[in-house]
Amino acid sequence: MTFAALWSALEPIGRHPRTGGYRRYAWTAEDATLREWFAGEATVRGLELVEDRAGNQWAWDGDPDETPGVVMGSHLDSVPDGGAFDGPLGVVAAFDALDRMRGLGLRRPRRPIGIVNFADEEGARFGVACAGSRLLTGTLDPDRARALRDADGTTLAEAMLAAGRNARHLGPDVDALRRIHHYLELHVEQGRGLADLGRPVAVGSGIRPHGRWRVDLPGEANHAGTTRLEDRLDAMISASGFVLAARASAQRHEAVATCGKLRVEPNGVNAIPSHVTVWLDARATEEAAVRAVVAELTEVATNLGGTLTEESWSDATSFPRTAEFAALLDDAPILDTGAGHDAGILANAGIPATMLFVRNPTGVSHSPAEYADLGDCMYGTDCLGTLLIELTS
Repeated sequence: MTFAALWSALEPIGRHPRTGGYRRYAWTAEDATLREWFAGEATVRGLELVEDRAGNQWAWDGDPDETPGVVMGSHLDSVPDGGAFDGPLGVVAAFDALDRMRGLGLRRPRRPIGIVNFADEEGARFGVACAGSRLLTGTLDPDRARALRDADGTTLAEAMLAAGRNARHLGPDVDALRRIHHYLELHVEQGRGLADLGRPVAVGSGIRPHGRWRVDLPGEANHAGTTRLEDRLDAMISASGFVLAARASAQRHEAVATCGKLRVEPNGVNAIPSHVTVWLDARATEEAAVRAVVAELTEVATNLGGTLTEESWSDATSFPRTAEFAALLDDAPILDTGAGHDAGILANAGIPATMLFVRNPTGVSHSPAEYADLGDCMYGTDCLGTLLIELTS
């Protein structure tokens, strides 16, 4: 099956008819359909389908228990109203790269080949990014994971049970990790680096440090029409001040900070908010800059009577053999990124990982405006296949 045919089969799943964006959240009906698609593609290729203790799907050509293999892949879930390419591009390209390798008659490589669909990379439903790879590597505590709740109050454990999984099995999977010799992830670029350079593909040098924090700000519920302004303790006013403080702090420390999600209680048009939860995402080139922003915002939250709690953290990541692989790919440019990826989680757990980025002419990601040209995607798949042959020969 060609890249275009694979892409066409996957494209409609979870697409919102009004916005054109994708709503593919972990352990939902859409997620089940995506997992079925992955399993079907594995089956038609004669691959062995395995699910690890974290719920990640693996499709193997060869026995990785005899010899650790080279794994390609990414994720299939999305942010709310996300773009089509963030994640799925890497999975589709992995199946296509395997097909092309077989088409060249290279059916008996020195190492097994695996394709992976990591679960809940975006963290859109339960709030922790790269949950599947974090659980796999032991950087997310299983008890904490089971207790995570979505906006409706459903726990991760309950959601998995509804999807036919038992969350009691969640946890690190050393056997699954032992099977990986090297991980390759092709991903749409989430910025304008390649568009500005006029190049279709880059090799990733690393991922900048980043994290997420939950900020709880208290108030006092009261009537919107009868309570004087001077008598109000409005949690939304506190939240507004916090958001502005986050922007100012990020500017001072040459970082980026985003408050993109709020939860308001009691969430009534005519009720003064009694509690607002704000989620903070902060990133920078250096960890010290992120920590400085968080320290300032912790003080801001405390002064507002609230608390700031870390929900996830990812150290700076460096990928090996970057210059070597760039040379193999017609001297491809080398770029780092501020976006988090499962490749970074694996690399920080000691597993060699490589990222390739495909040009995004809009420079926009986590939005329906995200885009990659079919020709660039196919060239990216060629590059992926080149590295696959290099690592399995």
